[in-house]
Amino acid sequence: MSRPRSTFARLLADRQSDPAGRRWLYVPYDQLTAEMGPLSEEDPHEVGIVLVEAPAKAALRPYHRQKLALVLANQRHFALEQAARGVAVRYEIAEGTYADALTPLAQELGPLRVMEPAERELRADLASAVDAGALRVLPHDGWLTTREEFLAGAGASPPWRMDAFYRLVRRATGILMEDGKPVGGKYSFDSENRRPWRGEPPAPTPPTFTADAVTQEVASLIELRYRDHPGRLDLEHLPATAADADALWTWAMRECLPAFGPYEDAMSTRSRGLFHTRIAALLNLHRLTPRRVVTDALALDLPLASQEGFIRQILGWREFVRHVHRETDGFRRTEGSRDGLAGAKPDLTAGDAAPSMLHANWPLPPAFWGAPAGFACLDTVVREVWDDAYGHHITRLMVLANIATLLGVSPRELTDWFWVAYADAYDWVVEPNVLGMGTYAAGDVMTTKPYVSGAAYINRMSDYCLACAFDPKGTCPLSDLYWQFLARNRDRLAGNPRVALPLRSLARRSSARSARDARVLEVVRARLSSGRPVTPADLPPVSRRD
Repeated sequence: MSRPRSTFARLLADRQSDPAGRRWLYVPYDQLTAEMGPLSEEDPHEVGIVLVEAPAKAALRPYHRQKLALVLANQRHFALEQAARGVAVRYEIAEGTYADALTPLAQELGPLRVMEPAERELRADLASAVDAGALRVLPHDGWLTTREEFLAGAGASPPWRMDAFYRLVRRATGILMEDGKPVGGKYSFDSENRRPWRGEPPAPTPPTFTADAVTQEVASLIELRYRDHPGRLDLEHLPATAADADALWTWAMRECLPAFGPYEDAMSTRSRGLFHTRIAALLNLHRLTPRRVVTDALALDLPLASQEGFIRQILGWREFVRHVHRETDGFRRTEGSRDGLAGAKPDLTAGDAAPSMLHANWPLPPAFWGAPAGFACLDTVVREVWDDAYGHHITRLMVLANIATLLGVSPRELTDWFWVAYADAYDWVVEPNVLGMGTYAAGDVMTTKPYVSGAAYINRMSDYCLACAFDPKGTCPLSDLYWQFLARNRDRLAGNPRVALPLRSLARRSSARSARDARVLEVVRARLSSGRPVTPADLPPVSRRD
């Protein structure tokens, strides 16, 4: 007795058209749009697409269940949307790798075209199919800048800096430029976009979506096949269709972008995203294209600091990190000649990159998986991540990465955690943001200094400390961990002008305080490694003489 077909399979069959005589294109899971590449240029009745679900890929890491559902639901809806346009669709469930699924299809359909995958990991998977002639690689049409522009703006070899690259791109595109000069007199308004949020203006409520039968079927699959994966599955906040993506972007333009700039670095227990648009996961799947969102944002009547701040995230930082990742072969090469690092052929068989300029190797503590830490900031952000598979860039940088770096957590372990926990995380995104910036593991390849702080920054930019057992101005151990971080990395950071001032302050710190700093690190590590929260009673007392 045959098993009944799924709702998705029946709907796809109902919409299918004659596949004969088509030019076939393999569409990776993160290129789910007809607004770029061959699908935007060719008659839909003359093209066919291949989409692949690979359970082995989903099981490779303990990905957040919301992330898995987001990818699978969007890919299935994309298949239905393209079939409705007249595109012939082959939807394959792979028993092994993507190359295992595609190579025999090429024998049946002829060589498949594919826009170059953004993920290095997928490029490595497909390498055998490319070498065998089963896949013909086309340029990725979703990027907004070229390698030549990156090298011209940032330099032929590291250290690379985003601001130099961003200035060149602004000049080359004319975006937010007048008569060859930046609108408003400067390229970046970042210094003006650092206000804490105290409740006004009101933070917008994210939109909700109705899960149709296809999305519900994906959720059932996730609950059955990946029930041991972490994270909450929340269909109400899962945009799965092209219409959902449009609705989220419309909401973001109306409710978020006007106040985005001034509060983009703020954090609050009262709003997880504040005025951040929440579109990164859909951008990285290309359900929304970068070109579209930049064009739309430029057409809005927005305060310049908000408009420029948003454009910089897409046209500047997003493009910058993908170039850095490609040039360094995913941080497997971080030094090279002036001819550029990418001149060397990448070793697609190499394992994960694990640079650690600061020699950090402490295991990631259970607190990142949900065990109580005792720090309200960390506990709040971790809980939000496992609820939503989301968090904006400052909670990622100045809470999660900051605390991990102060503790000396292995940068590779932290990177892998980000990779599984966030719905928008792919290797080209997460490795630069964590290895390159968040932990300073790659040194000055793409950032000028470690982004670390004690309690003062978190207290200034958030309300987390109000509900914490520790006083940010007195008892919070994050400040002690900050000084201990500087002490143990003093020699490695010597000569860096960006940390010269705190290093001079460290030199004036008494030997007794420095000894206590080291003891605080020992205590905090011991408590967190055992899955127990840190409490004020656990910490060594502060001598009045200090």
